[in-house]
Amino acid sequence: MKKGVRSLLVMFLIASTLAMGGCAQKAKTAETATPTATQKPVTLTISAAASLTEAMGEIKTLYSKEKPNVTINYNFGSSGTLQQQIEQGASADLFFSAATKQMNALQKKGLLIDSTMVSLLGNSVVLITKSDSTLAISDFKDLNNSKIKKIALGEPKTVPVGQYSEEILTSLKILEKVKTKAVYGKDVKEVLSWVESGDADAGIVYGTDAKTSKKVKVLVTAGKELYKKPVVYPVAVIKASKNVDDTKAFLKYLSSDKAKAVFASYGFSFLVK
Repeated sequence: MKKGVRSLLVMFLIASTLAMGGCAQKAKTAETATPTATQKPVTLTISAAASLTEAMGEIKTLYSKEKPNVTINYNFGSSGTLQQQIEQGASADLFFSAATKQMNALQKKGLLIDSTMVSLLGNSVVLITKSDSTLAISDFKDLNNSKIKKIALGEPKTVPVGQYSEEILTSLKILEKVKTKAVYGKDVKEVLSWVESGDADAGIVYGTDAKTSKKVKVLVTAGKELYKKPVVYPVAVIKASKNVDDTKAFLKYLSSDKAKAVFASYGFSFLVK
């Protein structure tokens, strides 16, 4: 009988020891496990060229599904105006320009995280009229036609498409004549709207902007030999950003297959493989 009681006691002690070891292991595992708490909400301010409005709008929708804790706020405008705002201390996490000139200016002033700067997209420059226009225009040179009273252009000091326009017209030796009929928009979207409404007989915009409107038609695409540098859209993280890691993650997403598909649907070419 005593032997039986002793055996039961030994078995009880062994079971207790194993149970205690199991609890200790669980406690240790709990201490070293990676936290699964939800990421804190963050808001990113993206200063982007007006010509990116529609594409970036779609990308915002896609990104919010993958990163619901990230709120994207856009500040669209001419690249020159956005550059000036950033120089003056306006809040911005990312700058997406329609030309390298404005990006390089910010870089020289030490306002960018240089390692993040990348030339992401390409575009074309086109001559447009209202879709129901009967004007006989088949070339940029036809802007000299006396029947064309108003030509919408981007303001060359701040609007990249305006700078490309002047280079094209200079190459064709008609800039001074066109200037007498020119009306200047604050950004490419204003140029487009003037042609859509008929307030301008013709205008020069990006191919991607023309593609967003059913109210205009493209008459001719400018040959690359007519302007000095190709149309390049660089992007970079602003050094003053308070959300550098989250901004870098969004920048990386802009090179993803999903983002590429969106940009391509609007006619942008992709410069990074």
